[in-house]
Amino acid sequence: MAEKLTIDRKRSAILIMDYQTAVVAGFGTDQEALLRRSAGVLKAARAAALPVIYVVVGFRPDYPEISPRNLTFSGIKQSGRFASCDRDAEIHPEVAPQPGDLTIVKHRVSAFAGTDLEMILRARDIDTLILFGIATSGVVLSTLREAFDKDYTLTVLSDLCADADPEVHRVLLEKVFPRQAKVLTTAEWIASGSAP
Repeated sequence: MAEKLTIDRKRSAILIMDYQTAVVAGFGTDQEALLRRSAGVLKAARAAALPVIYVVVGFRPDYPEISPRNLTFSGIKQSGRFASCDRDAEIHPEVAPQPGDLTIVKHRVSAFAGTDLEMILRARDIDTLILFGIATSGVVLSTLREAFDKDYTLTVLSDLCADADPEVHRVLLEKVFPRQAKVLTTAEWIASGSAP
């Protein structure tokens, strides 16, 4: 049983990261269950007026944001994926944004790198983030580390994260993330009293 947590809902937000059609298809091991759990968390968050912020990777036509020195993103440029007109870059319809939700477009791995996410969080006086995403070793790791360095209080919903490498996923959730965040399943989060 998780220890009792309490969050100030007026100063907290949900970050759902890289739940785009192509990403879910490429990394989600049990996509149906993952999407169902995620949709349930989002529904509860909205019902409790907890801000929901989507973070997606995307690029302008011709990919001016991508340097040839960036090994990961230069490969994306060559593939033609995640351009603004790419339907596979759209947020998966099972967890689609609703009116009032915000969407942040990023051009690097972290949700903070080169985006206005921190400005939006500060403007809303948000200091607590409940985050999940795909991939655990990508956007979740990078965003968690940067958010920790920026002094946010963090919770990772472990069963809403996925990675292509199960062992890396396990090590991050069990050994790395707990140093900087509470790592809880959705059920544990709800039982802790922190869920909406």
